[in-house]
Amino acid sequence: MLPLYLTDIGTVHLIRKISGNTEVRKHLETLGFTVGEPVTLVSVLNGSVIAKVKESRIAIGEDLARKIMVETEEYQ
Repeated sequence: MLPLYLTDIGTVHLIRKISGNTEVRKHLETLGFTVGEPVTLVSVLNGSVIAKVKESRIAIGEDLARKIMVETEEYQ
């Protein structure tokens, strides 16, 4: 597993774990980041990350993107 922040742009991965305290995990879940869900890193710019999850593009900070752990292999 590796953090979403470190994955290749445009590659689809499965979310395997969300770390952080209960409040952080709940916030990410509300945004659509749930275990087992495919996610794609769209861009990284100045500490901000744009990810595609559940047909939406979501902007989050690098700190939150590091809490989303994904499979190292690309999801088909």
